[in-house]
Amino acid sequence: MTMLTPSGRLRAACVQMTSTTDPLRNIALATERVRAAAADGAELVMLPEVTNLMQIRRAEALKVVKTEAEDPSLAAFRTLAAELGIWLHVGSLAIKLTQEERFANRGFLIGPDGLVRARYDKIHMFDVDLTGGESYRESNGYRPGDRAVLVDTPWGGYGMAVCYDVRFPHLFRGLAKAGARILTLPAAFTAKTGMAHWHVLLRARAIENGCFLLAAAQCGTHEDGRQTYGHALIISPWGEVIADGGEEPGHIIADLDLSQVEKTRAMVPSLANERGFAPPLLTGLAEAGE
Repeated sequence: MTMLTPSGRLRAACVQMTSTTDPLRNIALATERVRAAAADGAELVMLPEVTNLMQIRRAEALKVVKTEAEDPSLAAFRTLAAELGIWLHVGSLAIKLTQEERFANRGFLIGPDGLVRARYDKIHMFDVDLTGGESYRESNGYRPGDRAVLVDTPWGGYGMAVCYDVRFPHLFRGLAKAGARILTLPAAFTAKTGMAHWHVLLRARAIENGCFLLAAAQCGTHEDGRQTYGHALIISPWGEVIADGGEEPGHIIADLDLSQVEKTRAMVPSLANERGFAPPLLTGLAEAGE
């Protein structure tokens, strides 16, 4: 495959929003944020995870979630990208599957011509019981993906991931080794885990791979009762937080100098220095003869 010759600079924006239980309302909310980011000169705008629907009650979600071909959000965002002449990364949409009772948690990268350039189905499912009574069983409602996605863009390799994927560093390592210069993590991170882990995990993924990292985010209290952390982030390959969205809806924007990727990797060449190794064997008292 012939790769594009990457551009050296990119003005990128990450949207922060509080999605509702109404997909049509969410289209309007997201469209307003994307237009504002484009007016600030963004060439690439990212929306958060499940932009089209935050609905914990599956029976209600079944009433409004559509197939990809029928989804009004995707159609609206394709039209919007073409109108504004921008790359639009729809962090993810809840998408109905024809051969499966569960949905797909699917991200879309849309080009400035309005065409879908890439799709990514979230691989890792968040199944957990938290103290305080919160419980999440993402795998009950969503079918996990099984393929990493790296997109050839004008700025080089663009690696797609979603939310809980951030806790699986081998996914990001694989994307970086395959050519990613930009890693992405649109999310709807819970407020509790976000407060403890969001910044440190995202900075670690950027640092260990020498990549820019873009993370759009859901924020605030949603109609279905969930609380999300916010703090959309843009992070440099050195791990510096260039922009932080805080807790309120809006967007963050930054000018990325992509030459920093190669400079950072030259300073800390962990990708080049990586070596294979045999898996660990349990050793201890028996081997010592005790």
